[in-house]
Amino acid sequence: MERKSYETPTELKSSPIRCPRCGSKVIWKDGVRRLSNGIKVQRFICRSCGYRFSESNNSKQVKNSGQGINRPSALNFNRQVCVTLARGTKNLAEVESRKEAGLRGATNDLQSLLFNFAWWLKKEGYAESTIVTRVKLLKILAKRGANLLDPESVKETIARQKWCNKRKMNAADAYTAFLRMNGGTWDPPKYRVVEKLPFIPTEAELDALIAGCGTKTSTFLRLLKETAARAGEMASLRWEDVDFQTGTIRIRPEKGSKPRIFKISNTALNMLAALKAKSKSQRVFTPNLRALRRVFQRQRERLARKLQNPRLRLIHLHTFRHWKATMLYHQTKDILYVMNFLGHKSIKNTLIYIQLEEAIFKEESDEYICKVAKNLDEAKELIELGFEYVTEMEGVKLFRKRK
Repeated sequence: MERKSYETPTELKSSPIRCPRCGSKVIWKDGVRRLSNGIKVQRFICRSCGYRFSESNNSKQVKNSGQGINRPSALNFNRQVCVTLARGTKNLAEVESRKEAGLRGATNDLQSLLFNFAWWLKKEGYAESTIVTRVKLLKILAKRGANLLDPESVKETIARQKWCNKRKMNAADAYTAFLRMNGGTWDPPKYRVVEKLPFIPTEAELDALIAGCGTKTSTFLRLLKETAARAGEMASLRWEDVDFQTGTIRIRPEKGSKPRIFKISNTALNMLAALKAKSKSQRVFTPNLRALRRVFQRQRERLARKLQNPRLRLIHLHTFRHWKATMLYHQTKDILYVMNFLGHKSIKNTLIYIQLEEAIFKEESDEYICKVAKNLDEAKELIELGFEYVTEMEGVKLFRKRK
């Protein structure tokens, strides 16, 4: 929109337009209006009193009383700049300053509410990731028109979003906690989460992704593959958690899981040693998981195009954990071992890998190679080769390994 002030004498000669209310010469153009008969009429706004008016669509001139000059007649559009303000508003600058002050006050109130909510969650003992997620969801809802002090407004705003049911449920949970902080209650919406089985890639696809990424990202992915740790747990890894003498790393748990310690391969140790030689931080990786995930996504997209394998786009950071758990259950057929390896406190979260293993390896035969151990040395050698103990018969021990 073009706004031009007719303030200089030169411009007043060619365009002698004055405000029909106060007679001011400080006038801005305020767009063109098309009338019902198709005629276009130039609109103006007075910078002094905020009055809107239009130039007449005929050539009739009227005399400006008390000023002694002729000016075009104006169509009487009695409309204030802001209908919520009093008619006696002094000028447009005052209108704009009041609007800005109101928006600034609303923003400050929202920031204060969210800050108090985050601090309350911190005092209640919630994890840092939970606090960040819940505050972010409430901030999004507020920006999209929800009044956080009105439960019905929040419910309507959640319903309008094109989110999956899981995210809507998380938003409802975040607002439930917000109301609990303020001593309020509401009838939350009920969303059913549709459970989906995770995508399990081949080991070759994971190795291609690890080899094609940058130095730090490939080290991060390599450790995820060997330990089945969560991305957040690996991002919080510190150099003090890495023991180069024993070749182990300690995992700091998140989401209420158990702490774990893992023996890692020499390849992973060498990759960590190369990073430590250049590192000046106490952390192995960046603690900003979102930034690390964005870097991984860009490199994954590049490799998917380069290798012409769209399946790589289905691999996420958490996919490495699903893959490792599925392979472990296939090798051991021991769901309790898999549960302890993943750090789960409930076996319900681990049972999904039984279904995944059966679906992926259902075409494989259950044929085994059988070996006999007559003494301790032979049994030790078979175990090192991956054989598992079955039973003892006629004084010898029987071991087996899947073909």
